[in-house]
Order: sequence, then C-alpha cells, then structure tokens
Amino acid sequence: MGKIKDVVYAFIDANNLHIETSKNAGWFVDYKKLRKWLSEKFNVSKAYMFIGKVKGNETLYSSLEQNGFILMFKPTIPDNRGKIKGNVDADLVLKAMIEFPNYDKAIIITNDGDYYSLVRYLKEKGKLQYVISPYVENLSVLLKREAGKQILLLEQARSILEYIKK
Repeated sequence: MGKIKDVVYAFIDANNLHIETSKNAGWFVDYKKLRKWLSEKFNVSKAYMFIGKVKGNETLYSSLEQNGFILMFKPTIPDNRGKIKGNVDADLVLKAMIEFPNYDKAIIITNDGDYYSLVRYLKEKGKLQYVISPYVENLSVLLKREAGKQILLLEQARSILEYIKK
C-alpha cells in the first residue's frame, strides 16, 4: 500500500499575483494552467483565491471559478486618489487559520511581507509546503527569511503557466 498523500491547500493573493507577474515581470498567468499545475505538481485539492470584488469583472470571476479556484471576495473601496483598494491580507490569514485542521500542507502565493507571521506559524507547525513568489525582484525580505528554502519562484514555471494570446 502506498503512502497517503498530504492534503494541500493553496492560498493566493490574487492582486499580488497579477501585479507582480503582469506589471512587474512582464507576463500573464494562464489561470487554467496555474490551477492544473498546482493540482498536478503539488497535489493542491483546494485553491483559495483572495480577490477584490469589482463591478464589471464578473466574467473573470466566473472563469476563475470554472477553472477550479474558490474565490474569496473582499469588498473594494476607492482610496483618496480614486484607486480601487481591496486589501485581502487579513482575509487570507484568517481563512488559512480557519482551515488549519483540514490540510496537511499549505502553499501561499504572494510576495507580500504582511504574511510573514502566517508563514512562520505554518513552518513551526510543519504545515508550510511552499511560498511561491510571483516575481523574485519584489519578494519581501521578511518572507525570504521566514520561508527560507521553502520559497519557489513562479518564473521557473513561466513556460508552463504563461498565457499566450491566440
């Protein structure tokens, strides 16, 4: 009899992933490929994507759900310059802790140092599988320090995950 595989959940900061890959690294993630990659490479059974809810993005949300992401919406508000803000950090951390008894390993996809205490806790409890950095140039020093060798760079899977316009 083979070893029973770990139950792995992914917790994804959607805006951080999008901005870091598309605006900073210069490529677009194909979310259908990302979900398949997470499932096949890391055995991710649930992939929670934390995302700001913006009117007009219903097609995007529907597509993400059809591709197997569980969307966790955050209401958005404009900042003092009119830019839409939907900070999901607390929501992601809370969901990771609510789900804590239900998974063996967690993958966090972000560059944001605000998650360092979550990463440290998961690591201490033996539940951190990886922090996946969308763009190494902007990876928080705090995350690097906490995750150590458990950091993966999304760029290394770019050839598999990149959205290619047809």
